[in-house]
Amino acid sequence: MKLNKILLSKLILIFFLISSSYSLENKIMFKIDRDIITSLDIQNESRYLSALNPKIMELNDTKIFEISKNSLIREKIKKIEILRNNNDAELNGEFLDKIVETRYKSLGLKNRDEFIAYLKNFNIEINTIVKKIEIEALWNQLIYFKFSQNIKIDKEDLKKKIEKNKNLSEKKELFLREIIFNIEGGSNLDEKYSLIKKSILDTGFENTASLYSISDSAKTGGMLGWINENSLDSKINEALFGLNLKEFSKPITLPGGFLILQISDKRIVKEKIDIDKELKKLINNETNRQLNQFSNIYFNKVKQEVSIHEI
Repeated sequence: MKLNKILLSKLILIFFLISSSYSLENKIMFKIDRDIITSLDIQNESRYLSALNPKIMELNDTKIFEISKNSLIREKIKKIEILRNNNDAELNGEFLDKIVETRYKSLGLKNRDEFIAYLKNFNIEINTIVKKIEIEALWNQLIYFKFSQNIKIDKEDLKKKIEKNKNLSEKKELFLREIIFNIEGGSNLDEKYSLIKKSILDTGFENTASLYSISDSAKTGGMLGWINENSLDSKINEALFGLNLKEFSKPITLPGGFLILQISDKRIVKEKIDIDKELKKLINNETNRQLNQFSNIYFNKVKQEVSIHEI
């Protein structure tokens, strides 16, 4: 992915404004239990998030600061909980490399060298990205260990879905983005949805995901990627029914929050359906969906137990 001159100039300007407004000197901004977040930490986080989702550079510096601050607080809380459960937590190096590969390929980059060159535009070292990805992966590992036994999948129902479409030579795929949000501070669902809807219309879905979503996908503008329409459950399909490109659903109730989905793109894929392969995909998708719900619920619980103080 190449940054054009206008985008690069905007990038430099945003970082200058954030630096001028919030970090004339590197000072402690927040205390999360015994850990701290400094103005420099927030500035560096804004570089990281801009690398993952350059669209946030369209926002003003105050909003970018808010996104970066919230992202760092979430990361600190997750890190505290990871260490609380296992001080020696670490990932297999090969597995971590695979996750890094997935991250740079989602940006349209071919290899690690291209990724390193791309990150230089944001003054970020690859090791910084790897450390952050490691925290995300260790959190996901923790969630799996805690909740995998609670996952319920009806394999027979999934097989029926596949059998119903096995003779089709084409399958419809949707490129989806998500915003997962909670209701806090005495607001209600209608008020929160109106706020999010206005933000989507004013700044776009990706930037709104960065601002309001509590999901890890917020870092990449809410990106879920290409998903087979037949793999979606009936509740999701109903919410997406009749939506055109770039339109978004009304809030869908989830355990631990609410979900808004946008159809960013559609495509028809021609291929012969391999029932075993397709079943494996559906099981994997459903497993991830349920784990993400457990993750959001568990994070909200952990957050309430952590002291967060603005200095």
